[in-house]
Amino acid sequence: MILCVGCGGVGKTTTSAALGLAAARRGKRVLCLTIDPARRLSQSLGIEEMTTEAQAIDPAVFRQAGVEVPGSMTVMMLDTKSTFDSLVTQLAPTAEQRDRILGNVLYKYISTSLAGTQEYMAMEKLYAVKDDPAYDIILLDTPPTTNALDFLDAPERLVGAIDSAATRWFVQAFESSGKLSLNLLARSTAAVLKGMGKLTGSGFLEQVASFISEINTVFGGWKARAETVSAALRGPDVAYVLVTTPDPLCVREVLFFAERLREQKMRRDAFVVNRVHPIYGALPEESALAAALEDDPVLGADAAARLLRAADDESRVGALDQRHLVDLDVALASERRSGSLRVDVPAFPYDIYDVARLSRVADVLAPFASSAATPR
Repeated sequence: MILCVGCGGVGKTTTSAALGLAAARRGKRVLCLTIDPARRLSQSLGIEEMTTEAQAIDPAVFRQAGVEVPGSMTVMMLDTKSTFDSLVTQLAPTAEQRDRILGNVLYKYISTSLAGTQEYMAMEKLYAVKDDPAYDIILLDTPPTTNALDFLDAPERLVGAIDSAATRWFVQAFESSGKLSLNLLARSTAAVLKGMGKLTGSGFLEQVASFISEINTVFGGWKARAETVSAALRGPDVAYVLVTTPDPLCVREVLFFAERLREQKMRRDAFVVNRVHPIYGALPEESALAAALEDDPVLGADAAARLLRAADDESRVGALDQRHLVDLDVALASERRSGSLRVDVPAFPYDIYDVARLSRVADVLAPFASSAATPR
């Protein structure tokens, strides 16, 4: 399993898809799990719309792009609620309790909107498919959160939300009679809940109490499952690819993330730096360049001067990128001793939204000498 992690907007989805294509070119059976793929990228893979069902990429799509793929590539979009529903179905002791939980108003909110739910369910889905014999490699494009570390703590945070003092209040007030009874609670607690009831209506509190009571019947299994999922993230078959750009804020974020992975005893296998601008070496004299372009009817008379200015501007941006990446280089000095590597993906002059262009990113991330070479 390979998890592509990093802050939003750094190219995690493209990196994940390119790594999947690189593996498929080597004869591997690949599953790519993603949250919100670009529509153009989906269509370029021959898929009108990604769904929560696994969809294999038609080999003809690769042939038309001139990319030889002896393996296979399957894509699937993660759906938080359906994954949560599946988990409840597995853990509920009876069909009746399962139906009561799934039909509860509060559950419908939690399964789609509670902070941390999407991150935990992404890990849950990854765990559910990790032993599927249909795939050799599974890639996860981690959720686009404001904090790229959220998924690390998601299992513990979601369990903590269920096993809290507030939930124990409701369980205490509800379990003896099957209805919300404030007489069983301390006066201060009862006063708080009565005040809430005036604002929300007693029916809502009944829904809350019913949900918490029902979910506690599956809590033991849920807690054990969350611990299992959390442990799986630290397994020897899980690799982490940290994705960033030369932007200083993104570099700081990825360094902080690398430190958190170290604290959590998780590997930092590779750092991918997307959209790195080049630094050109010696450029030709303007007169020599103009002579070489004099027969070009498209570029115009001042093409040489414009091209040299563009190259000079690009080099300045490239030099700025390298200054921004100094901190990453320093951090990687110790990372490389543990086997980590850094790969810079150039700032292509076009969007990456079709197989041919995706294969160029794959070539940078995992160089493949020849499409006819023996898969490895």
